[in-house]
Amino acid sequence: MQTPDSFVFPNELHTTWTVMIVLYPYITGMVAGAFIVSSFYHVFGMEKLKPIAKFALVSSLAFLCFATVPLLNHLGRPDRAFNIMITPNFNSAMSGFGFVYLFYMTIVVLEIWFSYRAELIDKYLKSKGIVKKIYWTLILGNTTVNEYTKAYDTKIVTILAAFGIPVACVLHGYVGFLFGSIKANLWWSTPLMFIIFIFSAIVSGLAVLIFLYQFVHWLRRKPVNQDSYELMAKWLWGFMIIAVVLELMEVLSISYENTERWEVLRQLINGKLKISYVYLQIFVFSVGPFLILSATTLIKSIPIKIKNTMIWGASMMLLIQVLLMRWNVVIGGQLVSKSMRGFTEYFPGYFDKEGLLVSAGIILVPFLLLKLFDIVFPFFERPGEIK
Repeated sequence: MQTPDSFVFPNELHTTWTVMIVLYPYITGMVAGAFIVSSFYHVFGMEKLKPIAKFALVSSLAFLCFATVPLLNHLGRPDRAFNIMITPNFNSAMSGFGFVYLFYMTIVVLEIWFSYRAELIDKYLKSKGIVKKIYWTLILGNTTVNEYTKAYDTKIVTILAAFGIPVACVLHGYVGFLFGSIKANLWWSTPLMFIIFIFSAIVSGLAVLIFLYQFVHWLRRKPVNQDSYELMAKWLWGFMIIAVVLELMEVLSISYENTERWEVLRQLINGKLKISYVYLQIFVFSVGPFLILSATTLIKSIPIKIKNTMIWGASMMLLIQVLLMRWNVVIGGQLVSKSMRGFTEYFPGYFDKEGLLVSAGIILVPFLLLKLFDIVFPFFERPGEIK
């Protein structure tokens, strides 16, 4: 007698969307989340976030530069990716994403340029030789700095940040839309998908900023700004609750309908995804950070060093949680056969073109790029720096 796993069509034995398509929404989420944190200060005037606003903005650019790399690596002919810009098809969801990505990249680059214009001019005046020419190019030959130009730059940054918030939401909501609009997939086809992706993006953006902020200050042997750090932790706690509840409500609504769709997904959750979804994503990396952040937010008597360590640990756990969520959505959704009577298998190779080693490199490179960005766009104020 055949087992349920044997009812899989031959063309479904190969998983089409691999780990590269897991990394694509994961990195894109960090982009949108980090930018929104920066906009909290520029648009809504949250002064406590001022020490980290520039860091969040530059971090967003670093991840944005590599957000499409997993897609390009996944394509058989990545050189054809530019065709969606040259010969656009507005009936294509991916074509629309290309224009959203380009528009968002333009907003981020302009906001960084106006935010750092005074610092770039200062470096131009203090540099010599080829470095001086590079800074001359960056400042577009304009060396004027006074109270009027600073006020004008601030106004432009605020306008760009205000436009950037909905564009950032569209950027990552679009990714959720791409999955949610595929009717043939039982796990993806839900109108909640793009909302879940937006909130999980903010969670990953906040988590990576907390992780990097603490790590950079630890390397420099300097204390973090406690007000900024704790405020980000509170926002992380709140957005994490919303994201996880939405994910669980999606499953609950499907189970309450109790159609043939739930019969298949129930087997998927209790079978192929039991470890990655139930045990790891929900119990370990959702409940765990929730308890930690609840303690750091509600218990005032926790010593500062212990509290900061707990927050840092929770941020790492939530980075893993969002990565697991992307894995369970992208890969988990492809494990169900179209026959609705069987499941397939997938695990990436280690040294393949789309394997684990390449994936680790793609995730690591934006962090290394941040180190280079700090030379031109310093994240935090230093002695003698223009303010």
